[in-house]
Amino acid sequence: MNAESLPNYSVRELNAAIGTLLERGFAPRFLVEASVSKPQVKKGHLWLTLTDGDASITAVAWASKLQQLTYRPSEGDGVTVVGKLNFWAARATLSVQVIDLRPALSTVLRQYEIVKTLLEKEGVINDFRRRALPKHPAAIAILTSVPSSALADMLRTAKERWPLTRLLIIPIPVQGDVAKKIQSVLRSLARQHQQLGIESIVLARGGGSREDLMVFDDEALCRDLADFPIPVVTGLGHEDDQTVADLVADYRAATPTAAMVALLPSRESAKSELMQRSQRLADHCTWLIRKERERLADRGKALESQQPLKQIQLQRIRLNQKNQLLEALSPELWLMRGFAIVRNNQGKTLRSVDEVSVEDSLNIQLSDGQLDATTEAIHPQRAST
Repeated sequence: MNAESLPNYSVRELNAAIGTLLERGFAPRFLVEASVSKPQVKKGHLWLTLTDGDASITAVAWASKLQQLTYRPSEGDGVTVVGKLNFWAARATLSVQVIDLRPALSTVLRQYEIVKTLLEKEGVINDFRRRALPKHPAAIAILTSVPSSALADMLRTAKERWPLTRLLIIPIPVQGDVAKKIQSVLRSLARQHQQLGIESIVLARGGGSREDLMVFDDEALCRDLADFPIPVVTGLGHEDDQTVADLVADYRAATPTAAMVALLPSRESAKSELMQRSQRLADHCTWLIRKERERLADRGKALESQQPLKQIQLQRIRLNQKNQLLEALSPELWLMRGFAIVRNNQGKTLRSVDEVSVEDSLNIQLSDGQLDATTEAIHPQRAST
């Protein structure tokens, strides 16, 4: 081989040529799914090793990008990296420059299982802890991102179902490393819920990947939700997405809209129920009136059958008859017929000659006066044989 026919490079020129070749022949951006090894921050930059078990490559998130990331990986976390090649020509070293960094689904589910198992063991996740939702809440608080399509759907649903409930909208971040911010809002609301008059809260987030809901698997956040003084309703993501926050809530709705349906009554149903109750009340009143009329009619018939005027006339006749009998038995009447009443000197009425002795003083009452007499002789009546 003729050496003069081969390209001739300095080290610097060779490295530059390799860099140019990589820039032209490789995609400007790409996805890498890997596990994280040895993550560490140096001089504000995040350095980590991406590995799949068979190979590895260094990755870096520059300080300016690191401030924008909502997720910081830990040792062993599965991640999905949006990156581009970063070739350092001075040393001919190759790395992945991180443009975006998110947890892989395996990492999310692992964190979910760890927190779920811990809270179940402590009894924080327990069906018996769940409280009943208010039937007709006067006011509720909605914790979600503002503005968002999820909030718009919730407000529309609330207006359609039960516009009498006052809605307190509290903006919160719902993605990334924001658990402490949500906790701060929850704790402030827990102190003021009575003053604000709210009877329940709704923690909501619209659709997205399961990875986007990782914040709702945060242990400390879920403990605050479990200890909240009034019922908590969650509507996070899609129907198939379940977070630890859903498990500690008093009611888990499949979506934010479903959360409002669960918490607010339907005015159409309430109207129908009110009409049914009104009809039952009217029917009952009609029945009572009919029964009372029947009772009064029966009383009237009973009074007619007793003929009170005739009863009074009969009573008068009986009284007259008794008066006549009393008059007929009157002592005065007997005296006028020639009978007399004889009394001894003690005023006792005498009925037999056995009650009188000779020379006893007697008083004889006639119809027109009295006589005083002395007994000279006693002639008893002989018994008939």
